Amino acid sequence: MFDGTDEVDVEAVTAAFGTVEMVAKGRAAGAACPDSGRFSDRVHDRYRRTLKDVPLAGRGFVIRLTVRRFICGVADCPRRTFAEPFSRLAAPHARFTTRLNHALERVGLALAGPAGARLAAQLGFGAGRMTLLRRVIALPDPQFSTPRVLGVDDFAIRRGQTYSTVLTSVEDHRVVDVLPTREAGPLAAWLIRYPGVEIVCRDRAGAYAEGARRGAPDALQIANRFHLWQGLGRAVETCVAAHRD
Repeated sequence: MFDGTDEVDVEAVTAAFGTVEMVAKGRAAGAACPDSGRFSDRVHDRYRRTLKDVPLAGRGFVIRLTVRRFICGVADCPRRTFAEPFSRLAAPHARFTTRLNHALERVGLALAGPAGARLAAQLGFGAGRMTLLRRVIALPDPQFSTPRVLGVDDFAIRRGQTYSTVLTSVEDHRVVDVLPTREAGPLAAWLIRYPGVEIVCRDRAGAYAEGARRGAPDALQIANRFHLWQGLGRAVETCVAAHRD
């Protein structure tokens, strides 16, 4: 059993040609109109929804769901009729159950397009790369909060010509923002706009040092692990080269 099955009555379950099919209908006596809020049990008509769920024992799993349309009892309600909701089983107009949709979101977030589609095929989900990408795009943006430890580093949009700055939350490994250049001004302005950064973990660029001093003068500036190792490697190389003989 999974979330949403208590909303339906199962009428039949069959297994054939590698697919398990469950026929079900709504269990509730009626539903409230989304617009007027008036409860109604007057049935206008019925239609069939087909919902794909995660595989069951290595077989595809499909739910054939009979959905009732109820008549709203409020005379001036613009909706007139409405479909009974199955809020936990599946979203309105969705072809996948909520459980399968969450699984596709996790695959899409982990592997994105082509690689995610290959994994989905191995798991029996049968979702293409664009389906996975649409699931990721539909996710709400994470709630923004000023990180305590801010990572500052540059990256190349076009190597040797155009560079930008990526800001990350070092403690939970997430991208916070992207600045259009790697100059001091945009970094200082960002730190002033979002106060609360206690530690700036940056590379050794002078512009980043200046931007951090101007934008968050009380923050501690430290070098990140990569640039510490890079600096140590260069120092060792210089030392060994000096004593080559």
